[in-house]
Amino acid sequence: MNYFNPSSLNTNREQEIASWYYPLIGPYDSLDPAVLEYHVLLMKLAGIDGVIVDWYGPDNFNDYAVNNQRTLALFNYTRKAGLKFSLCYEDQTIQQEINGHYITAGGAVAHAQQTMLYLQTNFFADSSFLRLGNAPVLLNFGPQYFKTNSDWVTIFSVLAGTNQPAFFTEDNRLAIGSGAFDWPPMWISGGGTNTLTPAQLQGYLAGFDQMADGWPASVGSAFPRFHDIYSQAGVRPSYGCLDDANGTTLIDTLSRAMTNKSTFVQIVTWNDFGEGTAVEPTRDYGYRDLGIVQNLRRQYLEPTFAYQTNDLAIALRLYNLRKQYGNNPVISAELNRIFTNIVSGEMSTANLQLTGLESNHPVIYNLSYDGDQLQFTIGGYMASGVHVLMSTDLASWRTAQSFSASTNLPVFSTSASQPLCSFFKVQ
Repeated sequence: MNYFNPSSLNTNREQEIASWYYPLIGPYDSLDPAVLEYHVLLMKLAGIDGVIVDWYGPDNFNDYAVNNQRTLALFNYTRKAGLKFSLCYEDQTIQQEINGHYITAGGAVAHAQQTMLYLQTNFFADSSFLRLGNAPVLLNFGPQYFKTNSDWVTIFSVLAGTNQPAFFTEDNRLAIGSGAFDWPPMWISGGGTNTLTPAQLQGYLAGFDQMADGWPASVGSAFPRFHDIYSQAGVRPSYGCLDDANGTTLIDTLSRAMTNKSTFVQIVTWNDFGEGTAVEPTRDYGYRDLGIVQNLRRQYLEPTFAYQTNDLAIALRLYNLRKQYGNNPVISAELNRIFTNIVSGEMSTANLQLTGLESNHPVIYNLSYDGDQLQFTIGGYMASGVHVLMSTDLASWRTAQSFSASTNLPVFSTSASQPLCSFFKVQ
């Protein structure tokens, strides 16, 4: 927010950032591949099905192009994790671009049409883009500039018939839209040092649900708290505060969204640290919020959802090893295999591989024995090569096979029809 200085440390030895809360991994660059992998793994483990990015368009104006670049990078990782993705378009950018003489007011609709064509080419055509029926799902944070239904009819008219979006605006539905989504109603609090009361929040949510009953679809929102840092940064007065209530706020709003008539449920938000709504793990709350998401997914949606709260830490272990070993090709290849195992639910194997890397030892997994052939895979730490040793008495050992350091997955196989019992280990 052009106020806090990350080069300065506070009394907790933390870098200054525009937030009351501090990411578990510290401040980060959202283009960092290790960060993107960490985020999508946490989402997968938490039972989150996809990502909606707050999107400002592709224009080379302010930081819009930079944000779009990071959006494209994130979606490369959501695909790898088997997650869906969608966008929430910020049409407030139109007024900013007019003020900055990037576009003219008379050309605003035509410019928005070009933005929609960009979406159609770069996002809507992707098989992992979220769809409702056959329509790509597109949210709008507002609208704040194009406020009439006729504007959006014209804007969407350039899209192919198969790409007319399922359109959701904030709080109220436009005629062209499928519905709307709710959001923390901080305006009710009066802003400043005021706190949004439970009664005010429940009144707003009840009113939204009543309207949503008459729409074709709706997006219910869940949120853990609201505690912005705008006033301290000199950006604007605070919107007010919504109490975390020891996790009760998230439990209540997510339970409501999971049990009303919502078509989709969105979690507000993953990492808006400036407004304090982040559920991404922090030093303040740890993995608590993602544990709540897991529990409620099991309760209301998928009783057999297998990932547990203790599984969430595996993403941090993988992240730390990515940062430790950088671009080491052998270790990176093993970390890629670990990522695949986590996404596939092979948690015991992934844990074993990570333990091997963390302790600088190779490990054996995927053991198979069919009576004639013994086979196992070697993983973990293999940066300097690995030796498979064999013994018949556990006293003397000989090298059965050596594997040089490689990005390929080492697989050891031997005949199991020998008369003597054989033992194997790797080093």
